[in-house]
Amino acid sequence: MKALVPSLLFLAVAASVNAQAATPANTLVIAQSIDDVVSFDPAQGFELTTVQSFNSLYQRLIQSDPHNPIDLKPTLASSWQAGADNRSLTFSLRPDARFASGNPLRPEDVIFSLSRVVKLNLEPSFILTQLGWNAKNVEQHLTKIDDHQVKISWSENVSPAFVLSLLSAPVSSIVDAKEALAHQQGDDLGHQWLNSHSAGSGPYKIRTYVPHEVVVLDANPGSPEGAPTLKTILIKNVPDPAARRLLIEQGDADIARNLGADQMAALKGKPGVKPLAIPYASLYFLQFNAKASPALGNPAFWEAARWLFDYQGIADDLLKGQFQSHQAFLPDGYLGALKDQPYSFNPQKAKEILAKAGLSNVSFRLDVNNQPPYLDIAQALQASFAQGGVKVELVPGISSQVSTKVKALNYDATLTSWGPDYFDPNTNAAAFAYNPEDGSKTLAWRANWQIPALSKLTLAATAENDTAKRVADYQQLQKQVQQSSPFVIGLQARSLIAVRDNLKGYVQGINPDMVFYSKVSK
Repeated sequence: MKALVPSLLFLAVAASVNAQAATPANTLVIAQSIDDVVSFDPAQGFELTTVQSFNSLYQRLIQSDPHNPIDLKPTLASSWQAGADNRSLTFSLRPDARFASGNPLRPEDVIFSLSRVVKLNLEPSFILTQLGWNAKNVEQHLTKIDDHQVKISWSENVSPAFVLSLLSAPVSSIVDAKEALAHQQGDDLGHQWLNSHSAGSGPYKIRTYVPHEVVVLDANPGSPEGAPTLKTILIKNVPDPAARRLLIEQGDADIARNLGADQMAALKGKPGVKPLAIPYASLYFLQFNAKASPALGNPAFWEAARWLFDYQGIADDLLKGQFQSHQAFLPDGYLGALKDQPYSFNPQKAKEILAKAGLSNVSFRLDVNNQPPYLDIAQALQASFAQGGVKVELVPGISSQVSTKVKALNYDATLTSWGPDYFDPNTNAAAFAYNPEDGSKTLAWRANWQIPALSKLTLAATAENDTAKRVADYQQLQKQVQQSSPFVIGLQARSLIAVRDNLKGYVQGINPDMVFYSKVSK
């Protein structure tokens, strides 16, 4: 009988929506695909749907200001202090903070939350293991000072500023230890239960999750953030973007997420709807395998390729504003991001560079995801490279096939995208400008690009505590990758959504997790 309740709940709310020809006044109805969900446990959840939920369900010790994400604000912590050796941080906890269960926040909850990430060793755990933590030593680095203070230390040569960035990531969400352990199965630290439930202090808590159907969140009036404006959030699974557009246009949804350029164009000028193109920290770029052929490993070819990428044509004409032109590995909005764009589409200049280098009849196979916008961009690049005398053979495939070939280094070139794992410049520097001898499978490794000097500078930047010097390090790294590397970074995505025009207070930031529903009203 219990298994019927979620579906009945969904049908009842849907019937209410349809009967009123508008969504209920106290409910935020969101249309998006939720088929990607693996887990709502912050120790595992790394998919778009789940990371978008974590600011509603959980809080961290510190979090980015959604209006200025570089600025970290105390959240469950009231203050913090770096140790004299720059290898520790001591946090004072808010004495009034309580979880949705009513349990008070304790240092034990912080220790439990951070250590369980490392012990469970699921996909996002690498964010915290950068501190030198492992299952055997992590609890030695997490110390209760008193009932309202906890000390966090680390062994790696990284600065407190870098550690603060990691502690603001969704994986560092603070879990109610008593609630999670009450549902522990074996030694899973509550993981199975948290896959579909929540135990946080955020403005909402999970009431119901039905895979591939619906997620329903209830208000948590006792959240340290304050009670949210709306009582309920209902996230419908609507896999088809055209169907999402129809729901928002008809007033059967308040927000439609992950729309395409075609849906946005169709909504333009529609009464009651506001289409929004929000800057997003996802970069699209060409990546060459430097050892696939002598030409693809030649810096002259890399330079020519930069003049054969039709940046503005793709962003403005092909994708109708869905993307913006961007040529550095840090997205616009990140600390130290370069905004200059030294390259433009110039096939004649590319021909001259290739001729001077003695490169003629250059060709390569381009492995690409067969879904939009990847295939659309690849087809445009095939045409623009042809104008420079470079033949591109497209090899479309499903995402997993392309990824497998690239990770096996069995490719010439690929058009792909990269999104950040946490809000700190290192998240991208460690991908594009880092290829250590330990065999880490970074983007530079996948490109067969040997860069000991850049790798050394990337590590040094994580240890730098002076913000101005850190910015200078990341700008130096970006310039070197921008000027000569097997990466041609061309586009930064925008998140395309639509909201009903009676909606107020919705906030969305540059990172995937920066979605905030608590202040939304109608």
